[in-house]
Amino acid sequence: MTETTPEQIREFRSQNPKMRERDIAARLNISEAALVAAEVGLTATRIAPEPSHLLDHAESFGEIMALSRNESAVHEKIGVFENIKNGKNAAIVLGENIDLRIFPSRWAHAFAVTKTDDNGAEKLSLQYFDMTGTAVFKLHLRPASNVEAYRDFVEKYRLEDQSQTVLTEAFAPHDADHARDANAVDVELLRDRWTALTDTHQFFGMLNDLKVHRQTAIATVGDDYAYRLADDAVATMFHAAAETPDLPLMVFVANNGIVQIHSGPVSNVVEMGPWINVMDPTFHLHLRRDQIAETWLVRKPTSDGHVTSIEAFNANGELIIQFFGKRLEGYAERPVWRALAESLPRHAQTAAA
Repeated sequence: MTETTPEQIREFRSQNPKMRERDIAARLNISEAALVAAEVGLTATRIAPEPSHLLDHAESFGEIMALSRNESAVHEKIGVFENIKNGKNAAIVLGENIDLRIFPSRWAHAFAVTKTDDNGAEKLSLQYFDMTGTAVFKLHLRPASNVEAYRDFVEKYRLEDQSQTVLTEAFAPHDADHARDANAVDVELLRDRWTALTDTHQFFGMLNDLKVHRQTAIATVGDDYAYRLADDAVATMFHAAAETPDLPLMVFVANNGIVQIHSGPVSNVVEMGPWINVMDPTFHLHLRRDQIAETWLVRKPTSDGHVTSIEAFNANGELIIQFFGKRLEGYAERPVWRALAESLPRHAQTAAA
C-alpha cells in the first residue's frame, strides 16, 4: 500500500477545511500525529515529547485548557497547572481544576501548533501523541495565557528533527493477556480479593494480580458488588446530577498515556444527536453515548465503607468513562451520590435475573 505523503495530507485538508482532524486521519488511514507532522515548518513545530518538560513549565503558562480524550469521550478543563508531582514512571497534577495522572513512557511525539480562527486570531497549542500516533493530551492557550512563556518553552524544547513524517508502532495494552472469558475466572478467589480491598486504588493491582480483564471481573463478581445498568443510565445520571444541589461528581476519562479528572458539580447538560455534552464554565465533556455498549454500577470496599462508581464500556470492553461521587480520603461516600447511583434503572437482563 502506498503511503500518503505530507503533500497529499495537506491537499486533502485544504479541500476539507471543516472536517475534524480525527475524521481526516481516519479517512486517510493515517495517525493523528502524521496529520499534524505534515504541517511541520508551516503551522507546527516538533518539540521534545517528555511530559516532565511540560510539567516543569506549564504553571508559567497561566490559565489554559487541558484536553484529554479517547475514542468516545472528550474531557476539557480550564484552569492552571498547580500542585505538580513530576516522576519518571508516573506524574500527577492535583490542581483545583487541572487534575491529571500521567504515564510518561507512553508519550512519544509532540508538536507546538499555531492556527488561526475565523477572525484571524492565533490559536496556540501543545499536542502530545503516543507511539501509535494517537493523541494523548493537548494544551490550548486561552486569552489570559502567558504567550511569552509558551514561546520560550517551544524554543527551548524545539527538536533538530523537523521532518514532516512520524514513525509509529503498535503496542499491546497492559491487560492484553488478562482473561476475558468468564469461564476462565476463579470467581471465589475474585470475590475474596475484592472483599479484602481497603482502597479503590488497589482495584487495578488486584486485576493485574489475578490476570482478569476489568469488564470481565465486573460482570462475574456478583451483583452485590456490580450489576449492569440500563443503556441510557449515563444520560439519566447526568441529568439527575445537574438537578441535585450540592452533588460534586468525579468524572474520569483516560487513554493510553493519561487520566484526566473533573471534580465538582455539573449543571449545563445538553444532548445533541449521539452526543451528551456538559458545557459548564470550567468543564466541558463530549461523550458519544451511542458508543457505550455496557454500563455498570460497581461497589468497591474501602476502609471508609464501600464506594460506588458508574463505569461505561465500549463494544471492545474498553473503559470509556467512569464516575464517582466526590469525597475526601477518610470520609464515607456522600449518601446523595449513592442514592442517585442506586436509583438508576437496571438493564433488562439484570432486572429479570
